[in-house]
Amino acid sequence: MILYSVIPMEDVFQGMDSFAPNYMEISHQGVMMQVEPISGFQARIVRLLSCNPQDYLKEQYTPGSVIAYSPDLPRSIV
Repeated sequence: MILYSVIPMEDVFQGMDSFAPNYMEISHQGVMMQVEPISGFQARIVRLLSCNPQDYLKEQYTPGSVIAYSPDLPRSIV
């Protein structure tokens, strides 16, 4: 990627090294996905981990969509 800017490179990329997202892998309605928790019972979809191509066509699973989930479900933290 080429970035043309009058802003110094140090200012553009400031804080990039300290960014640590809190992603989790959950199964929501039988679809494995990676999400970022927003609040206690809501999460934003980051990406799908499903092997079923039909899951990628469903509008409710679009990355950036907010879903309701139960935090007590088995999951792994990434």
